[in-house]
Amino acid sequence: MLNLNEMSQFTQYLQESYQELVQKVTWPTWKELQGSSVLVFVASLLIAGLVFVMDWAFGVNAADSIWRGVIGLVYELF
Repeated sequence: MLNLNEMSQFTQYLQESYQELVQKVTWPTWKELQGSSVLVFVASLLIAGLVFVMDWAFGVNAADSIWRGVIGLVYELF
């Protein structure tokens, strides 16, 4: 259980946090937010594409799959 002093400190903490969020924090503009979102989206697509290419080249679940990847085909030749 919180005593009265701890509750008072907690209330003060909440008030100070609210004041900081309202008065001291600089929020991004709508254009900055859109630009950042596009950057994150493009980076996510690039990373997903890289992982896809790596899975395709090395074969996903090679033991269970017909497709063993490019590396699997090379190993079958030798």
